[in-house]
Amino acid sequence: MGVRQPRYSKEEFARRGQTIYEQRVRPQVEEGNSGRIVAIDVETGEFEVGDDTLTASDQLFARCPDAQPWLVRIGYQAVHRFGHSHAGSAT
Repeated sequence: MGVRQPRYSKEEFARRGQTIYEQRVRPQVEEGNSGRIVAIDVETGEFEVGDDTLTASDQLFARCPDAQPWLVRIGYQAVHRFGHSHAGSAT
């Protein structure tokens, strides 16, 4: 498999990913999946939910080998958090 090349600017990639998540994916995955990861193809809107970024991405690539994945931690503002945090805080 070759190296995947981005097809969009960082801004367009983020805009597409966030729009698809908010409008199409979030209503389907939010309940009962807090803290899990969703990988969304910014071109097709196809998505997979997993317990971590690698699992969600691998599942998406298995179905959509040419996917451009946008990753979201369900119920959180960011996929990863840096620095000290309290367990279970959703920021």
